[in-house]
Parts: sequence; structure tokens; C-alpha cells
Amino acid sequence: EHHYRVAIVGATGVVGHEALKILEDRGHPIHQIVAMGSDRSSGTRLPYGDGEIPVIRSVPDAFEDIDIALFCADSTTALELAPAAAARGVTVIDNSSAFRMGAGIPLVIPEVNGRGVDFSRSGQIIANPNCSTIIMLVALGPIHRAFGLKQVVVSTYQAVSGAGRSGIVALRGETASVAAGHRPAPSHFPEPCAMNVFTHESDLDPHSGLNGEELKMIHESRKILGDTQLRILPTCVRVPVERVHSQSITARLHRHATREAIESVLGETSAIDLWPRNGPRHPTPLGASGTDRVSVGRVRVESTDQGCDVSLWVCGDQLRKGAALNAIQVADLVWSRRLSGSDASPARFAPQTKQV
Repeated sequence: EHHYRVAIVGATGVVGHEALKILEDRGHPIHQIVAMGSDRSSGTRLPYGDGEIPVIRSVPDAFEDIDIALFCADSTTALELAPAAAARGVTVIDNSSAFRMGAGIPLVIPEVNGRGVDFSRSGQIIANPNCSTIIMLVALGPIHRAFGLKQVVVSTYQAVSGAGRSGIVALRGETASVAAGHRPAPSHFPEPCAMNVFTHESDLDPHSGLNGEELKMIHESRKILGDTQLRILPTCVRVPVERVHSQSITARLHRHATREAIESVLGETSAIDLWPRNGPRHPTPLGASGTDRVSVGRVRVESTDQGCDVSLWVCGDQLRKGAALNAIQVADLVWSRRLSGSDASPARFAPQTKQV
């Protein structure tokens, strides 16, 4: 069997930790795994397999003899180190926003556009989309292929861990303070995150009035689907939930569809966990936490003179499918395509989920 050498940059962060856990649980054919981090985290040790692996400094020379590097750090780190790694022949899969909209940079969700991407070149930088974009397009991808998307209206309910471990610490600390009788006060976000809901903290664009998260969903979705005219109307919001992003989506289609037809295409998708429409329960962040599939429920279809509208309620673990798992699936897709005659296949690491 073919084995490859993998580096995880930002291994001590929440996404890096999740990537290590997925690689360990899934038994990927890895010859060597190298954990990289900042000067501050260098020298620490992380549990992996039956032992521990040391964290080394993220420097250009550390990428010698590495096949694939999963960047789970911020844009500054990616801009500094990803080109240096690629220059050494390393295939870089970057979770940050640094390269997503770059010309010639593939922006990949394997189930949505993986078939149309050329992974043949070594020393390639491949971008992982924003977590909210991934969750939305996993749900809408099969609908788009079958019926075409004309417009998408989406409201997000985003967990605090999307801002890193510090977001979790803030929510727990503020919640404890409120329980002790104190008024909520912000400790990490611009607004209190305990007992509160607020618009996403990314910077507002003064011309469009959209925040950075909303702009990412628009531009990334158009690039991934190859449709520069697709109208996307997002509103991104933080909610007092530790983990898993939820979304309320209404999409207008080019072609009319029945609810049964929509449920059929959703149910045939391995990355989707379709919940029964008439069941007593529906997807929740708590239920989707730690799972690999995107949970889709409350499917509604309404046909009007203006077209056919499909509404969905969606929950997806933004640390797994929204980040670490998607990057690992891209890595496996890259490697399997480069191994002519190999039996490696992305299906080998298909999403896993809790039973509903």
C-alpha cells in the first residue's frame, strides 16, 4: 500500500486537533505525521495513536520530505509558509482565507466540485472553503446539479468555536458569570456571547453593508459552482452554541421540483444525513456535533409564479466537515488520483454519522 507523509500546521488549534483526531480514527495510510506550531507551542507533545508526537516550529525547512501539508492556521501563517512549502514540492491544503479567491487556486468541496479539479501538479496550493460555505453547498450541491440554483437566501447561526478555542473559553466564562448573577459582558467578541445573539464580528464592507463572512459565502459559492451570476443573500450571526453551525436556507430553482424529488437527491448524497420530514425531531447543533455528515431537515417546497422555492434547515460540524474533514478528504482525493493503479479512494473515508 502507498503511504504518504503529512504535516499539520497549527496542530495545537481546534481545527488542527480535529484533523489529528480524524487521521488517527480513520487509519489513513500515513508513513509519517509531523505536527507544526508556533514558537510558543513548539516542544509540546500531542497524543496520537498509542503515543505522542512532538510539535516542531513551523519554518520553511520543516517541509522537506513532506508530501501533503494541511494548514490549520490563520491567513498570516498561510501567506508566509504555504508558498515556501509548495516550492519544495509539497501539496498544500489551506483552511484559511488566504488563497481562496486566487486565480488558479482550486477551491474544493469534494462532493460538490471535486471531479472537475486538476490535482496532478505537485507543489500545488489548494484552498478549503469557509466553513459556512461548505455546510451550505453540501446541502445545496445535489439540488443545484438536478434543478439549478437561481437564488439563495441563507441565515446562519454560527457557533463560537468558529472563532477558535478562545471563543469556547469566552462562552463558558460568560455563562458562568451570568449564572452567578452578573450581567453579561463581552470577553472576546464585540458583544457578550452568553445569552445573546449578534451579527458576525467580521468587518463590514461600507459599500455593500455585508460583513466579511457574508462576502465569503457569496464569492466562494460562485467560484465553487462556476456561476458568477448566482444571487446569494446571506445574513451571518453568532449564537451561544459551542460547536456546529446551523443554517436556514431558501433556494429558488431554475426548474420546478416536488418535495419528493428534492428529498430523493438529498438522500442519495453520502455527505448528507437527511432527517424524516414528519418525524418528531429535527437536526440540532448538539446532535450534529462530532459527526461528519451535514444534517438536513424540514424540507419544504413551494411553487409560485416566480419559480420553485426550496427551504431547508441544516446543521453541520464546522470543525469537521466545515474544516478538518473536508481538507483531509481533499488530501485523499489528491493522493488517490496521483497513484495510478492504486486502490486508494475517497470513498474509503466516506463520512460517518450518528444514527438518527
